[in-house]
Amino acid sequence: MGYAFTIEPITYSAFEDETAQIDKCKEWGLLSEKAAKMKPFYYKRGSLQLTCSIVGYADQMTAVIELENGQKHCIHPSYLKEMQAASYGQRVGTAAEESAVPETAEADAGMEAAAATTGGSGGVMEAAPETGDSDASEEAAPSVTQAKAAANADDASADQHTAAPAAEQPAVDKPAAEQPPKEKAKKGKAAKIELPEEKVKMTATVQQFTSVPNHFTETDDEVIVYEAVAIAEPALELGAAWSSYSNTLKKLELTVGDTITFEAKVVAKKLTKHPVPYKINNPAKIQKAEA
Repeated sequence: MGYAFTIEPITYSAFEDETAQIDKCKEWGLLSEKAAKMKPFYYKRGSLQLTCSIVGYADQMTAVIELENGQKHCIHPSYLKEMQAASYGQRVGTAAEESAVPETAEADAGMEAAAATTGGSGGVMEAAPETGDSDASEEAAPSVTQAKAAANADDASADQHTAAPAAEQPAVDKPAAEQPPKEKAKKGKAAKIELPEEKVKMTATVQQFTSVPNHFTETDDEVIVYEAVAIAEPALELGAAWSSYSNTLKKLELTVGDTITFEAKVVAKKLTKHPVPYKINNPAKIQKAEA
């Protein structure tokens, strides 16, 4: 049985492996930063609660899920995250019952604005109908009730501050001895390396040959881990990186300690179960340095 509400993607990027799938779900906030494997997700609509899997993305803000019957559907990651709450169906039902006629008009206006914004993004949502059962429309209606709840909370907070007696207000000036000790400044995170988007000339030294599990093919993929990886122009030290052990690389009969030069594109992608943050894609013009 097909579902009429689905928004099929015209095209989308499928995840290469489970590692890419987990990384993207962490970026969207669907998994915690400590998560090491995927968890089941549910698509909820009215009385429906369908098991679904996240198979890729149409753009950075549009996830592509696959329902139980194999149909694919475009959805905003934040909306999918809301559906995972046990109280999701109850909250949507309550909001619908409490909405009066003026609020319905406001919700309709919000839906039209959301549809207009989505339609102008240039992403896959151009293929979705701008009216009917699109997920962009569903997100707009709850936002009216949420906005009113936030406004009421702000008013209540303001009333509390106004009613508080002057004696309870914190003193503006305190002697230096009474001032609480300042917290030590937290160390800032290391600056993120900006990787070039095009192919660049690189050098790398073979550190080890290993294999990692591929959950999509149920086989192990052969990979090479490199050390002392560097980009020639612009000069940039990357440290550790990895690449697939392709047939082209196998022809070079590389051994641990060999240094090679090549042209490739490098991306931020961790190697499964290894502390290696960068991946080298499709190295070409490979030359092995003389010992």
